[in-house]
Amino acid sequence: MSRPVKITLWVVAGLLVGFAAIQLVPYGRDHTNPRVTAEPAWDSPRTRELAKQACFDCHSNETVWPWYSNIAPVSWLVTWDVDGGRKRLNFSEWPQLPAGGAAAVGAEAADKVDGGEMPPLQYKLIHGGARLSDAEKQELVAGLSATLK
Repeated sequence: MSRPVKITLWVVAGLLVGFAAIQLVPYGRDHTNPRVTAEPAWDSPRTRELAKQACFDCHSNETVWPWYSNIAPVSWLVTWDVDGGRKRLNFSEWPQLPAGGAAAVGAEAADKVDGGEMPPLQYKLIHGGARLSDAEKQELVAGLSATLK
């Protein structure tokens, strides 16, 4: 066997061992969905439907944990996003809000959806349902503003 082939095999073997080893890290495996304690008084069923479609996986206790959320390092990223999303705004634990109350949270949520920051690109790439049309996006912005006023 030539030297470049041996080096390539060692590199591949090292990557496989490293990949197997990171599966032992416990972070990203605790996929909990705490019970729903309360939701906002939605202005319409349509607003809730759009929020569920585009926001609930990270901003509620109704997260759908896909198969890849069990494989490190992707599991780490998914858990990080869900933990952060629930901390910032959790539609399932209403009205437990960060400082500023519902009006501030509602304005920020509407602004982030309107500005294209939410849902984030990495989420939309994998979850086609979160890719809202311009009309749906405007419906969601108006609905969030009305619901979280």
